[in-house]
Amino acid sequence: MAEIIDMPKLSDTMTVGTLVKWNVKEGDTLAFGDILCEVETDKATMEVQNTIPGVLLKIYAANGAQLPVGDPICAIGKKGEAAPAAGSKNAPTPKAEPGKSGAAAKAAAKAADKAPAAVPSIPESTGVSCAPQALPSSGERIAISPYAKRMAAKAGVNVASLAGSGPGGRVVANDVIAAASAPAVTPSSPTNVSVAPPADGKGIQPDADLPVSNMRQTIARRLLESKVTVPHFYLETEIDAAPLLALRETLNKRLAEAAGKDAKDALKLSVNDFILKASAEALRRVPAVNASWAGTSIRTHGAVHLAFGVALEDGLVTPVVRDAQAKSLRDVALEAKALIAKARSKKLTPAEMSGSTFTVTNLGMYGVTGFFGIINVPNAAILSVGATVAKPVVDSQGRIVVGQRMVIGLSGDHRVVDGANGAQFLQALRQLLEEPALMML
Repeated sequence: MAEIIDMPKLSDTMTVGTLVKWNVKEGDTLAFGDILCEVETDKATMEVQNTIPGVLLKIYAANGAQLPVGDPICAIGKKGEAAPAAGSKNAPTPKAEPGKSGAAAKAAAKAADKAPAAVPSIPESTGVSCAPQALPSSGERIAISPYAKRMAAKAGVNVASLAGSGPGGRVVANDVIAAASAPAVTPSSPTNVSVAPPADGKGIQPDADLPVSNMRQTIARRLLESKVTVPHFYLETEIDAAPLLALRETLNKRLAEAAGKDAKDALKLSVNDFILKASAEALRRVPAVNASWAGTSIRTHGAVHLAFGVALEDGLVTPVVRDAQAKSLRDVALEAKALIAKARSKKLTPAEMSGSTFTVTNLGMYGVTGFFGIINVPNAAILSVGATVAKPVVDSQGRIVVGQRMVIGLSGDHRVVDGANGAQFLQALRQLLEEPALMML
């Protein structure tokens, strides 16, 4: 009997989903585990997996359609079977066959109602386990499909650095494709932006009313809430980035040497990796900033769950490095890179984007020298990082020399953090970044 598949509820807060694209077409024979479509929720774009073997009889929702949870999206049944009307929850009650009583027909209909529906394809584990070697440090083999393994070898992708999106964290072909096609980020240099002109050659772009994605609607709602309800205050300081850049260069050189012939797959530490690690350590020294407003109380957090901004085509997502205070620079860097890869391939789960206690946003790769971010509620503060700029400075002996300077800003929730607390945090962060060996202790 044909079964109607509804728009699934893919997150606790989801009420409407946008059907981004279908991966199958009417008439296709489907097996258990096939990916039916991709649905954008208020937090991420996720795959919907099939659990009803059969033939795709009818697609009720086109690409781009916004549907409430529970609305029909397709029907699956036997080849040649007529698709039920979209308005019916499931297929009509079957007519009684000769020799079958009405009770038997009702029992068959009841059994059909219990058939499983499509479920979202969500990795069972939201943890990240990455290493630059072919095998994890435990010696356990990496879970990867044979096809994905061959693709990775051909594309030169290090499978140990991938976070699998398949069942049980298994690395599948889509993970390899996403890693191979993900653009490299160089925080130390500006990113060139090119926009194609309109076809008629007039103006800078066509006049149009663009539909707002679920992600953009969520961003707009949360930022408005933050700016209207949270009393922001702003602090700024300039740091000497030369020691940080020197240590980064030395460590990356040693990591490449240790990798030997596999140097191209060696971990490359970014400036942002150091900032994330230093932020976690600074919050350990000034824990008052690792807190949030709870209405009638201030909630302090024992662990540092560090969110950082990743820019996507249709908005900004903030994956979270959990328990950052307990992780080494290497561990923070590996986890951040795995989360960035998942963000760009739209494989982040809602759990990987929630529960943060502090946020870092970095626009240095775009040449922005300084700015202040809007607080990511319920965090009490957000750190804004600008580009490192060569400029004339006065050294300790009163001479004018060329220096490497970076401006960092802090936006704080004045209900939770006072100016003195914020200043102490920036002071601790500045010391860690100007003496980066301290964060290794």
